[in-house]
Amino acid sequence: MNLVEIISKIDLDAEWFGLREYKENTTYHVIRDKNPLSNETSIDHGIMVEVLKNGQFGYCATSDLSLSGIQRAATTAQESALRASKYSVFSFESNVRPKSKGEYLTPLELPFDSLSAGEINDILMKANDWLLNDSRIMSVSAMAMLVETTINYACSNGSDIHQKINIVGSDYSATAKNGQIIQTRTDGRSGNQMGLERFNQDLVREKCNKVSSQVIELIEAEQCPTGEMSLVLAPDQMMLQIHESIGHPLEIDRILGDERNYAGWSFVQLEDFGKLQYGSDLMNVTFDPTISNEMASYGFDDGGFKASKEHLIKDGVLLRGLGALESQERSEVPAVANFRSCSWNRAPIDRMANLNLEAGDSSFEDIISSVEYGVYMETNRSWSIDDYRNKFQFGSEYGKLIENGKITKTLRDPNYRAITVPFWNSLSKVGDESTFEVHGTPNCGKGEPNQVIRVGHASPICLFDNIQVFGGA
Repeated sequence: MNLVEIISKIDLDAEWFGLREYKENTTYHVIRDKNPLSNETSIDHGIMVEVLKNGQFGYCATSDLSLSGIQRAATTAQESALRASKYSVFSFESNVRPKSKGEYLTPLELPFDSLSAGEINDILMKANDWLLNDSRIMSVSAMAMLVETTINYACSNGSDIHQKINIVGSDYSATAKNGQIIQTRTDGRSGNQMGLERFNQDLVREKCNKVSSQVIELIEAEQCPTGEMSLVLAPDQMMLQIHESIGHPLEIDRILGDERNYAGWSFVQLEDFGKLQYGSDLMNVTFDPTISNEMASYGFDDGGFKASKEHLIKDGVLLRGLGALESQERSEVPAVANFRSCSWNRAPIDRMANLNLEAGDSSFEDIISSVEYGVYMETNRSWSIDDYRNKFQFGSEYGKLIENGKITKTLRDPNYRAITVPFWNSLSKVGDESTFEVHGTPNCGKGEPNQVIRVGHASPICLFDNIQVFGGA
């Protein structure tokens, strides 16, 4: 669709208006216990019209992509803005929708049409065979998720943006039983922007062999010990840690109270920016939608703000939050390009994108050798955190005991609990680039009406001192 041409034909009396076309094809393939469970494709396509009138934004989404259908939606959005202006809490100007032009394309090694649905299913069936390599393994599954998203954006101020994003996700899971002990090990259900190179058979076999061997370790393992000790977190567990105890509490709309009735508030206050020692001086956290293979990479957010890498936390000090241009106007906290929506029928709000902990200078061996007694944990299994994103309790799938600077044995049911700021101030070693991994989650929920969005998190391995660790399901 030529949105620039459509813009020129829309009849409105407004300070600004814009069109965001969003089209997404999502395909799921799932094979469980060598039986096809899912093999489906969904298509989502429509346009969101935004109108700025009397300092207020009005929205109306439509799947009627004719000119008359878009005009009706634009008129409805303008009427909505006019009604809202009678009860205005804050009045916006058009500077929160900057003029931008450009494009973004996910770099692909193997395009999505390089493998047929049948060929992908064959790989997943082989993955089931590779996972079922021990009689104590009761159930296995293999999943592939392919997402193609096209976002076109044009505004009355001359903005013209085109973005095409390809995401591939996968997971391999095995559940095993030994007497009364049942354990599940997975590959983490992660995703990246990439092509079908993710389903290289040698890579899939390697992942499946790791999952199946480790689930057998877990059913033969001792339960995680309980006590205050050193905690080493792998990057795939750090993904959850960053998401819940940094990402959500730094969302500016949450701090302003917009989400308190649904997704919760935050322990962070506006006056904390530039002052709060969020973590130790080894803690450097960036917002970076420019990393090519991370799940939430893009060139522009859904308000036309050009994406750039920005430090949220530097040397442990909180500098800025996850707030876009609208939140910057309301809070005076410097903005990042995180105004995002999950589809054509949702208005953009402040969301995480790629939120990363920058690498340090410690190797894996340096970190493990420095621990007298502690636990190493991989892959999140469970999480609980309060409405203020302050007190939390997280569990992992797979643990290793560390004694006198050496990994000694596998542990099952490892968990830990802490409070956000003391936890991050206990960060004593940060892994180097050799330990740095990029992960992503497809299911971050927020907003009313609800929006489930994809988020990327990259991190090295990390060591935390004097953390409450405990065992149990």
